[in-house]
This record gives sequence, structure tokens and C-alpha cells, in this order.
Amino acid sequence: MLNTVNTIAKQTFKATFNNKATLALTILLGLSLCLATYIGWQNFKTQNNQRLHYKELVRKQWLAKPDKHPHRMAHYGYLAFREKHELSFFDFGIESFAGVSIFLEAHKQNTVNFSEAGFSNGMLRFGEISVAMVLQVLVPLLIFFLGYNSISAERESGTLKILLCQNVSWKQLLWGKTLGIISVCLSIFIPLILLTILLWASLSNWHISSDSSFRLLVLILSYSVYFFIVSAITVLISAFAKSSKSSLITLLACWIFFIIIMPRISQAIGVKIHPAPSKVEFADAIASDIHKQGDSHTPDDPHYAAIKDSLLKTYQVDDVKKLPFNYGGYIMAEGEKITAKIYSDHQKELNKTFEKQNSITTLTGFINPYLALKNISMALTASDFNTYIDFQNQAEVYRYQLAQKMNKLQIEKISNIAPGEEEKPLAISGKNWAEQSDFNYRFQKLDAVIANGLLALSTITCWLLAIIIFLQYASRWIKTIS
Repeated sequence: MLNTVNTIAKQTFKATFNNKATLALTILLGLSLCLATYIGWQNFKTQNNQRLHYKELVRKQWLAKPDKHPHRMAHYGYLAFREKHELSFFDFGIESFAGVSIFLEAHKQNTVNFSEAGFSNGMLRFGEISVAMVLQVLVPLLIFFLGYNSISAERESGTLKILLCQNVSWKQLLWGKTLGIISVCLSIFIPLILLTILLWASLSNWHISSDSSFRLLVLILSYSVYFFIVSAITVLISAFAKSSKSSLITLLACWIFFIIIMPRISQAIGVKIHPAPSKVEFADAIASDIHKQGDSHTPDDPHYAAIKDSLLKTYQVDDVKKLPFNYGGYIMAEGEKITAKIYSDHQKELNKTFEKQNSITTLTGFINPYLALKNISMALTASDFNTYIDFQNQAEVYRYQLAQKMNKLQIEKISNIAPGEEEKPLAISGKNWAEQSDFNYRFQKLDAVIANGLLALSTITCWLLAIIIFLQYASRWIKTIS
């Protein structure tokens, strides 16, 4: 059986390259992949160098600040940047739309800003050419043109009956044609893999981590499975079609529906089922909850007045100026703790809504392998929604530590007594700012990425198993229509 399958696969491979039109199309797609690889490489170098440059500049400006009151430094704030993963040149994902930096300041959580789309013209909405886009969208078209007549043409020319009479089974024919088509795809994909490994290593400054290596391995396997699934579907449709023309029309209709229409429909359904609040509604809800908890900047606020009375009673003094620490810093620290929790709770609820919206698209992967691969590819190249949220969470942890560090400096080093009578200064040395470390975003490990993308991995695995089973047993249904 294996010899027969291998022979059919070789003949299919040779026939593909003997066809000048197909050969030209294959070469054109190969050139498109080379162009996409170059664009991705340049995109990574340009954007990441910009982020590293401004990250360094922000740090220098922070350390160069003169003697100040710590609370002024807390409001001066810090700018955190999200660096690009070295594999993001392969798949841009939501990189261009998610924003790259966030301004961190006391008492407030800001949104991530400065997305590439915000500084580009409307053409970006039509999509960017990336290696992932070419492999996910254009390679299936190539496969369709390679295999739409793989079996229907044999039926039309009469050679199908001859093959079947020579003890070639339907199972052998389907497997041979599928492997022949995917071998053509791999003849393009394998050189691209080698180029990807080379560029990835250079972008990593030749410091190759085991985590990134496994990410790349899973990425290559996922795309290989995707090509196999598409190749098998193409051959099966050709086997069931009454003519090559109807086979091609069916495949093109599938491409338009599953790759162009369905992703947008699934997104629209997700937004409809799980609507998210507008930016104004979101900000208003936060402001309302903060108002209920009290305002640390208002001396007569009931919540903070109670704290004041408790401190005076504990330390047995009649004025906050007689406390052994800076009362204003203590109140600011308490206010930061309350507002940070309110902001975080609202942000978590908003993120859950977005995750529910995205889950509709992920579940759609069970009927659309393109969406399954798209989610896996973005996750492995750290250009997905989860990476964006993880950056927000790490930035918020840093923001809170920064604000509380400044509050602690105020509590310990700023005087409680009126100007002219102070025992401690109203400003502290700028050397204190160096105690706050720089912000460095750390990407999630592969095990966390796989845990988050388990559903998408399950969908493409189900597709693989279903296709293998169908190739094995499709002959029962094909015989009835032959």
C-alpha cells in the first residue's frame, strides 16, 4: 500500500511542476513569501529599536529629575513600553492595533496608546502583508489550484477507472494525491522555515532561548497540519465533485466564506452576544465607585476622616502634624490601595467581556481550521490579545509599586510640620528615584501560552483526526456516487 501511495504522490508532484501555469503561480507565491519575510524583518527592527530607544530615554529622564516632593514624582509618572517578541516578525497579529506604551501615574490606570494603526493611513485596515497572512490566506488558494482537478480530471479523462481496475484502492488514491499536493507546499515552506530560523536567531542576537525554540517548533508543526488539512479537503472535494469546474467553484466558494466572511461574522456575533461598555461608560462606572469609597484629596471625606481619628487616638496626639510620620503620605498610600483595586476590578470585568467575545471566534475554529491556526499563530508569536492583557497587568503591578514607593518616601522623609518649623525637608534628593527599578516586560512562558490556547490547539487537533478518518473511510461514500 505504501509503495502505491508513494508512487501516486510522486506523479502528482511531478505533474504539478510540469504545468507551466501552476509553476508560475508557485514561484509567484514563493516571491510573496520572501517579500513578506523581508517586510516582517524590517518591521521588527524599526519598531523594536524605536521602543528600546524611547524606553532608555524615559529612564534617563526619570533618573535626571532634581530634588522634589515624592508625590510630585508620583504624578510625573513613568512611560512603560511593550517590546516585540523576536517571533512577531512572522505574524503581526494585533500588534499594529494594540498600542505599544502606557503612561503610569498615581491614582489612575491609563489605557495603552501609540498603536501603529493610529499613525498610519486607512490602508492598514485592509491588512498587512506578513508571512503568516500569506501562509494562512494565499497558500490555501495555491493548494486549491493544485488539487481541484486531482481526481475529477481523472474521472473526466477516463483514467480513474483504469487506476481502480489496477488494484489501486480509493484509500491509496486519496492519500497519494493528498501527500503529493502537500509535498509541493512543503517545497516552498521548508526553505521559508530555514529563513525564519535564521532571521529569528539574528533578531535574538544569537541568544536562542529554549522557550522560543519550542514556540517555533510548535508553530512549524501547526502550519504543517494546516496545509495537510487543506490539501486533504481539496482532494476530497475533487473526489466528490462531478466535474473539475464544479470542484473549483466549490473550493473558491469555501475560501471566500471561511477565510473572508466567517471571521468577520464570528467577531460580529461575539460583540452582539457580549457587548462591552463604551469608554465613557467604563470611566463613569470607575468614577462612581471611587466616589462611593471616598476621595483621599478631600480632608473632610468621611472614610479618610475616620482614618485620621483612628491615628490620632492610636498615637494619643491631637494634631496630625504631631504624628511620627507624614500623614499626607499615609493617606495617599491608603487612597492608592483603594483606587487601584477599583480600577483593577473594572478592568478585569472588561477583559472578561473581551475574552468572551474572542471565545466565539475560537469556538468557530471547530468548523473553520483557518481561525484555529490564526489563534495559535498569534499566541506563539506573542502578538495576540492575551499578550496585550499580560502587558497591561505587568504595567499595572509596576505602576502600583511606583506610586506606593513614592508614598513611602513621603511618609518617611517628608516633614509633617508647617514650613519654617520642619524637622524634615519638603523635598528629597533626586538620588532616591534610582531606587525604583526600570520597567521590563517579560513574555509568558510556553506552558502558559499553551494553557491559554488549549482550545485552539484542540480544534486543529480535532480537524486533523477528522481528516485522517475521512481519508481512511471516504471510499464508502465515493463509491456510491461514482
